[in-house]
Amino acid sequence: MKIGYSFWGFLGNGIADTPDGGRSHRRPLIDALLNRGHEIVFLQPNRDLLEAGDDLGGAYVFDSGLPDIDALFLEWRWAVDGRNTTACDVEDHTCDLHRQAELIMRYTVRRGTPTTIWDKDRKLRPESMWRRSPRTAVCEAALEPTPGAHRLLFPVEDRLLDQADPAALASKRRDIVLGYVGNQYDRDEHFDRFFSPAAACFDHLVAGKWTRTSRWPHVRFLGRIPFEAARGVYGRSLATVLMLPERYAVVGQMTQRIFEAVLAGCLPLTPADILHVDRFVPTELIVRSGREAIERLSYLQRIAGTQEHADLIAACLDRLDLFRLSRQVDALEAVLETAASPVAVERGAA
Repeated sequence: MKIGYSFWGFLGNGIADTPDGGRSHRRPLIDALLNRGHEIVFLQPNRDLLEAGDDLGGAYVFDSGLPDIDALFLEWRWAVDGRNTTACDVEDHTCDLHRQAELIMRYTVRRGTPTTIWDKDRKLRPESMWRRSPRTAVCEAALEPTPGAHRLLFPVEDRLLDQADPAALASKRRDIVLGYVGNQYDRDEHFDRFFSPAAACFDHLVAGKWTRTSRWPHVRFLGRIPFEAARGVYGRSLATVLMLPERYAVVGQMTQRIFEAVLAGCLPLTPADILHVDRFVPTELIVRSGREAIERLSYLQRIAGTQEHADLIAACLDRLDLFRLSRQVDALEAVLETAASPVAVERGAA
């Protein structure tokens, strides 16, 4: 199948000043599709080359036109005032939304091309026409997706899961008790309840774009760091807190932060209000308050480097099987076939 793939971000390390978390999982997903015999052409600008000067070894095809494709796959873009809603010639304009509209009109509407929308940020409205359109399927990275949508979780490479060594990770020296890599977007509630109280008691750091921080003067904010530096932060940290926007927590949508942390041996304390939290982490790492977060961190300090520590890391690695790349590619191929089937057309016309 020749897939036209639309995304706004990077395949490589990109640049530091960007919130594109998809770099942790996008390229492995694409490489897996290529390895299964699919052909991929990217339909948004090559930001790796234009902004980061990285040609990716010439391994991928980008096309700014409207090539012949068998299926359209969209990492869903939404309106951001002052950025992609302005005229194309306005300073700081990004054309991701305009290009997505062009692709949908040409392929989905006019040609009836089978289309899959991956609503990774939960920005597609429940009443959106695209949830009911013929030959169109919606995927969400949630354990409980919107009715009618398909589950497509953020993938982690099989190789990384299979090679991870809990004993080696537990034995690694860590000079920070609590670390976090990620941006502020809609995470203030979890930060207030869990991270901030713990940060008052332990060595810590926060890397990412946090622009409203005056209420937490005791927290050490580093600002944005290069994408490739995230593993170094987690590699230094005994634990992290998995903080989610409410729209993710209520449907069990876990971000890529969980496998970035666990693969570096950083144990993820996880708020109990996240749906299906026990599928993401063992009971010992589920917390209900800042006080519990502090107690668990003290406990982790006591067991650091022991077999008990290694066993906790192993339990976290076992739960990452949920995100295994081969599982997600199977799921995506099934969705692509569903969108292309005659049944999909009949359902949309009903």
